[in-house]
Amino acid sequence: MKNLRRNLRELVKYFDVRFLNSGSTARTSLGFVRTLFGDTADGRALNAIFNYLPVSERIGSSGQPTREQFPAIRDAGFRRVINLAPHHAENAIADERQIVESLGMDYVHIPVDFEQPAEEDFARFCAALEDARHDRVFVHCAANMRVSAFLFRYRTRVLGEPVETARADLEKIWKPFGNWEQFIRQ
Repeated sequence: MKNLRRNLRELVKYFDVRFLNSGSTARTSLGFVRTLFGDTADGRALNAIFNYLPVSERIGSSGQPTREQFPAIRDAGFRRVINLAPHHAENAIADERQIVESLGMDYVHIPVDFEQPAEEDFARFCAALEDARHDRVFVHCAANMRVSAFLFRYRTRVLGEPVETARADLEKIWKPFGNWEQFIRQ
């Protein structure tokens, strides 16, 4: 009953009209709410992970994988997992570090506050990607919203990719608003 109340409070939070600013944002928001109720894709394949989006041969992104999906991440050749969701995120896995490391992958946790993405977090993110520049990296958060915004900035500011290319991938997941819109413009 306690989890149900918590999940309902989270559901109410997502009735914020800003989460309806585009079809992709609404789809991601509603899909995230489904994960809170345990309604996730049945499957251990990479493409069954909530909001999975391959960004390049080297980088993949998604919302929170289930415990059972981490082996698929390893089997796809990813050697590092970067998690941008705080440990208190509604669909977080408390022992994610242990799961990832037991599978032989590196784990980096950069808890990004959804209400206030910080420049320090982005700097740590860039350093974590640079540190693994020769490896495949899988980046996730709760719904792939934080990650897609961080990857947009990384791709346009650090890698020098065209804004249009990076924005097309970003908007497959959501259309940032508020603090996030400001964050990707910095």
